[in-house]
Amino acid sequence: MLGRAAGKQDPACVHGASDGSGVIEQGDCDGLDPGAGSPSMTREMALAKRSRIDEPHVQSLNRLVRSWRTGPEGTERFVPWFDPSGPGVNGRVLLLLETPGPATIARGDLGFSSLDNDDPTTRALRRALDEAGLDREQCLRWNVVPWAVHDDNGGRCAPRTDDLEEGRPALEALMSELDELRVVVPLGAAALEGWMRYLTLSDGPRVLPTLAVPHPSPVNGHRRQEAFLRTVRALGTAAEMARA
Repeated sequence: MLGRAAGKQDPACVHGASDGSGVIEQGDCDGLDPGAGSPSMTREMALAKRSRIDEPHVQSLNRLVRSWRTGPEGTERFVPWFDPSGPGVNGRVLLLLETPGPATIARGDLGFSSLDNDDPTTRALRRALDEAGLDREQCLRWNVVPWAVHDDNGGRCAPRTDDLEEGRPALEALMSELDELRVVVPLGAAALEGWMRYLTLSDGPRVLPTLAVPHPSPVNGHRRQEAFLRTVRALGTAAEMARA
């Protein structure tokens, strides 16, 4: 079952600090409480995670991170670590977002793609996981473009087609490591577009059930309750697939 986007266009660039959804993240909205689940990611927690990045279940994934941190022409770029508190290569559900958010980037070498992060997007995602009954230990969180994306003026922006294409080999490399994966959940239009480009342009892609849902940023307020319901139901289905 493949997700499908109608009337798909390149997400527009937006100046300012974006969470990767193409909008400026301004915090929680209109009584939607995304604060479920985890404590804030303290520096002590991040340091503890950093000491574990070469544990067996994440070693090969974080070896990829080190390689992705060198961009075109040898330039350095930020890529967060895979979280050793997550399932690593044993993940059965891939939660695929768009790009690293500003709070993660600001942590530098202590930045993780983690369900323990304390930004509004992650809090909303944790709430949906809890509502759906999907065990976080089954879920690998990652971004369809592993590094931060900027427009021509240096502003943060959502991934464009060229960015998704540049990130596609990284997604191919990641998929080759995830033998236990059962289902992919792209969150947001750019994540879905990047995943579909992998499925339709890569040689020998792994075709897996795909449950596409809106990006969980609380800033995406249009039909917000419907979007949350869609996400909870998709994650509930993913939980069933992960148990199979």
